[in-house]
Amino acid sequence: MNIYIQLAYLIASVLFIIGIKKMNKTSEARNGNLISSVGMLIAILATVVQVEAISLIDIFICMIIGSAIGLYTAYKVEMTQMPEMVAVFNGFGGLASVFVSISDYWLKSQEHVINIDIITVISIMLSVFIGGITFTGSMIAWGKLSGKVNGNAIIFKGQHPLNLVLFIVSVVLSVLAVIYQADYIYIIILTVVSFILGVLVVIPIGGADMPVVISLLNSYSGMAACTTGFVLNNNVLIVAGALVGASGIILTNIMCKAMNRSLVSVLLGGFGATNTSGGAAGGSDIVVKEVGVEEAAMLFDSASSVIVVPGYGMAVAQAQHIIKELMEQCEKRNIDFRFAIHPVAGRMPGHMNVLLAESNVPYDKLIEMDDINDDFANTDIVFVVGANDVVNPAARTNPQSPIYGMPILNADKARTVIVSKRSMGKGYAGVENELFGYPNCLMLFGDAKQTITKVVGELKES
Repeated sequence: MNIYIQLAYLIASVLFIIGIKKMNKTSEARNGNLISSVGMLIAILATVVQVEAISLIDIFICMIIGSAIGLYTAYKVEMTQMPEMVAVFNGFGGLASVFVSISDYWLKSQEHVINIDIITVISIMLSVFIGGITFTGSMIAWGKLSGKVNGNAIIFKGQHPLNLVLFIVSVVLSVLAVIYQADYIYIIILTVVSFILGVLVVIPIGGADMPVVISLLNSYSGMAACTTGFVLNNNVLIVAGALVGASGIILTNIMCKAMNRSLVSVLLGGFGATNTSGGAAGGSDIVVKEVGVEEAAMLFDSASSVIVVPGYGMAVAQAQHIIKELMEQCEKRNIDFRFAIHPVAGRMPGHMNVLLAESNVPYDKLIEMDDINDDFANTDIVFVVGANDVVNPAARTNPQSPIYGMPILNADKARTVIVSKRSMGKGYAGVENELFGYPNCLMLFGDAKQTITKVVGELKES
């Protein structure tokens, strides 16, 4: 039987790798997700067969309850809440690692295993430590994204030294837990310290940097799962955790490059602390030019090329479907219509891709920043829908700006820029956008879905 279980684990691991590989292309992402899900089902069923601690009936009852909760949540959650959902998933993954590792530690002590082998006990400590940080850190990230916790960077004097002291304390507690395995107090204190450290590591991170934080915490949850695999001597959990941990670190590195920040600064904490005083040149004295629905429709009608820059505001307004209609109207007029995707647009990596895929925008219309940035100068209209920081020229022109040096989409270089916004509110980084005062920029104020619906209506009538 063990041979068949290990074979099932091997098949599951291969499906995980194929699924992640397919995630690399937008057109294959859904199939990749499905393939990975099948792999996970195989891994779960194989694990259920060899479990002896509880009955199969109990396991399947738990699976049904968990599946029901997941299905209900999947249908209920809005697309704008997807980043919060990802943060919660990361947190629960970390918490599961903590519970499994502590329970295994307790079970072995009850079975009078006085000296747990060194690999297992070290894996338990790592699982508890990383899982604890992942849980509370993800909960803080969820709070920031949902507005229940202050989205600004929360910094206090001596924050970094305190984090360092807590890390050293965690190492000492882990060593003591290895030496004195019969005493539970050390692993309990380690759990508490890891929970505290998770909070302290994430609170100094500003809301604008949440895409990086989410990918990093996702990596943490994978590493926690991997170490838990060593605790349980479960090969598929080791492989799956390693895949998630490695892919999360790679994605974090990509996000860091997109924000022009170093991975070290993220790992050390304090990442994303911003000084909002360094805003756009001119600050609140920016003078904007408004455009009406009819004039905007005329501009689209006379254009030969259009690039849409989507942002979180598009998700809030649920405007992706009406933008698809705008694309169809423009293409009827032989207008070249594309979407420019910034790596950190939205609240999580790939947020805009998911939204536009939901409205069935063709995958070849979604162009990454590096591939489209040179095209803005030859574009008639750039339509910025709910994006802000990722098109702010202050990142190039204002050394005092918190986002200075961050790679941005060169929307300001287009012949005409139309910005769809509810108001002149600042972006998630909390700084003014110089673009709004540029002579080639027109502001289309109002709810994105409503105003774009009117623009599409005008185009249909023309």
